[in-house]
Amino acid sequence: METLRTVWRAGVVTLLLTALVTSAVLASVSDVAELDASARATGNLKPLAVRIGDRLFAFEWPAQVTQVSANGIDGHVVVGVRISGVAFHRPLTKNDFTGEVDDLVSIVFQNAPRAEEVDVWATVPISVGKGAIVSGDLAVPTSRPVFTLSVLRGTDPSRARAFWDEDWEHAAFKQDS
Repeated sequence: METLRTVWRAGVVTLLLTALVTSAVLASVSDVAELDASARATGNLKPLAVRIGDRLFAFEWPAQVTQVSANGIDGHVVVGVRISGVAFHRPLTKNDFTGEVDDLVSIVFQNAPRAEEVDVWATVPISVGKGAIVSGDLAVPTSRPVFTLSVLRGTDPSRARAFWDEDWEHAAFKQDS
C-alpha cells in the first residue's frame, strides 16, 4: 500500500511540475502570428509593419502572405504586402484571389490609419544557376512579380489598375464555376 502511495505521489508531483513548466514555456513564447509579423516585417516604419502583420498572419490566407513592409517619408506612408504566387493553401479561382487581395487591402487600411497607399504584389521564384550571387550589390533576382496592384485610400481595390502576368494567370487558378 505504501508503494502505491509513493508511486501516486510521484505521479502527481510529475504532473504538477509538467504543468508548471508547460505554462511557463507557453507564457514566454509569443503566438505564431506575432512571431511571423516580426520576422516578415520590413521598411523604415517596421513597428507599423509588425502591427499590420500581426493582424494578417492571424489568418491562413489561401495565397500565403510572405512579407509586410511599411515605409514613410515626409509624412507619407505606404504599406506593401507580398504574397506567394505559387503553392496556394487551397485551389483558387481568379475571383477568390482578387477577393483575398481586397480583404488584405481592407485590413491594412483599417490597421494603418495614416497609410495613403497599399501595394500588393504576388511573386514566383526564379531558378538561378548554381553559384549565382543572390544577395548584395551583384545579386541576381530570385523571384519575379506576376501580379501587382496599388490602391490609394478611399479607392475600391476592384477598380484599381492591376498588372497580371498572363501566363501565370492562366496557369495559377482553377476555372470559376
